[in-house]
Amino acid sequence: MLKRICSRRRVNIYFKFTLLLLLAIFYITFLFRESLNAFEMNKDKSLNKPESNPKPEIIRNRRRHQVKIEVDPYADFQVRTTKIPTTLNPVYEYSEEIHSATERNLTSRKTHLNEICKKRNIVSTYPPKPWEFFVSPGHNLVWCNIFKAASSTWMYYFNILGGYDIKYLQRTKMSPLELARHRFPRPELLELFESLASSLSFLTVREPFERLLSAYRDKLEGCRNKYYKVLGKQIIRQFRKGAKLKRHNSGPTFKEFLHFIVHNNKIGKQFDEHWAPIYSFCTPCTINFTLIAKVETFQRDSEYIIRQAGLEPLLLGKLPKSKMRKISNQSAHNTGNLIQRYFSQIDRQTLDAVLDIYRLDFELFGYDLTKYYDIVQPPSTTTPPYSPELFTTNLSTVSQTATNTKSLTTITDQDHFNHLI
Repeated sequence: MLKRICSRRRVNIYFKFTLLLLLAIFYITFLFRESLNAFEMNKDKSLNKPESNPKPEIIRNRRRHQVKIEVDPYADFQVRTTKIPTTLNPVYEYSEEIHSATERNLTSRKTHLNEICKKRNIVSTYPPKPWEFFVSPGHNLVWCNIFKAASSTWMYYFNILGGYDIKYLQRTKMSPLELARHRFPRPELLELFESLASSLSFLTVREPFERLLSAYRDKLEGCRNKYYKVLGKQIIRQFRKGAKLKRHNSGPTFKEFLHFIVHNNKIGKQFDEHWAPIYSFCTPCTINFTLIAKVETFQRDSEYIIRQAGLEPLLLGKLPKSKMRKISNQSAHNTGNLIQRYFSQIDRQTLDAVLDIYRLDFELFGYDLTKYYDIVQPPSTTTPPYSPELFTTNLSTVSQTATNTKSLTTITDQDHFNHLI
C-alpha cells in the first residue's frame, strides 16, 4: 500500500515537472520571437532614417529627380514623379514640398467657393441636412457623403474607424452604408454644429456631369437593382413613345434619364441622392468645411486628410487589393472617356435645361462646362419625343432649383439601405 502511494506521488511530481518545463520553454520561445520582431522594427527605422549630412553626389542625384509641381489657383495641379509605392494607392511620392503645395491648392478651392457663394448671394441660403453627414467625435472628423464621388472609399474608412475588422468588411454581405450607420447614427443639427467647431470637416466633389453619367450607368442603364429597375420602367413609360406597346428589358436611354431629372425638378420632386446637386445636398455655402477634396486628385487629397486628422496608423495602407477597383472608385477615371458618347445623344435644349440645375456645382468647384456645347447636337426645331405638357415652362435660373431642394423631405434609414448602394 505504501509503495503504491509513493509511486503515485512520483508520477504526479514528474507530471508537474514536465508541465512546468513545457511552460518555461513556451515562455522563452515567446520572448525570443518578440525580441526578433523588435529588432526587425528597429532595423527598418534605422534604414529609413534620413542621413543628417548626405554626400554631395546624393544631393545632386536628389535634385535630378526633384518633383515638379505647378499650382493654379483655380485648377488642380499635376504631380509628376517616379512611381514609388506610398501608404495609400501609388500616386505620388509624399514629401513636405508636396504637402505644402497641396495645402495651397486646397486653400484656393475654398477661397474660390467662398467667392462664388458671395457673388451669387447664396451664403446660408440652403439649410444644412445633418442626416447626410458622418460624425466621428472620437477622431474629430466630419464628412458629408456625396454619392458617386468616391464615397465607397471613405465609407470603408469610416467603418474601420467604427471598429469593424477589415476581414469582416471584406466578407460581409451587408451594405457599407448600413454598417456605418450602426456605428455613426445620423446626427441632429445641433450635434453637427458642435462637432464642426472642433473637427476636420470635408466633402469630396466630382465634375458634375461625370458624376451624373456615372449615376445613370450604375443605377439605370442596366437596371440591376430592383428599386432602380422599377424607376427605369417608370421613366420609359413617361418619356418614350410607344413604350406601352413594346417590352423594355433594358433601362432608359441617357436622354430619357435627363428629361426625367428636368421634369422632376420642375414639379418640385426631390432628387435621388446619387444625382442630387452638391450645392443643395451638402450645402457648402452654409457649412464652413475645412477643405474640399476632389475625385480628380482623390488619392492625394485623402492622404492629406488622413495625415491632418492624425489617422495614419488606422487608415493608411488599409485598402484591400482584392477590392481596390470597387472601393477606390477607379472606374471613375473611365467615365470621363464616355462623356462624348453619351452627351452626343442629347440636343442643346436638353443641355441648357440640365445646366440650369447643375450650373452652380460647376461654378462653385471650378469645373469647365463650355466643352459640352461642342459635344451636344445643335438646337432642334422638331417636337421632342416626350410629352409636351411635361415641360410647359423653362427652367431659367438656379433659384428655381433652390425652391425645390428646400422642400425635400427626409427619407427613412430603411429606404436608404434598400436602394442607395
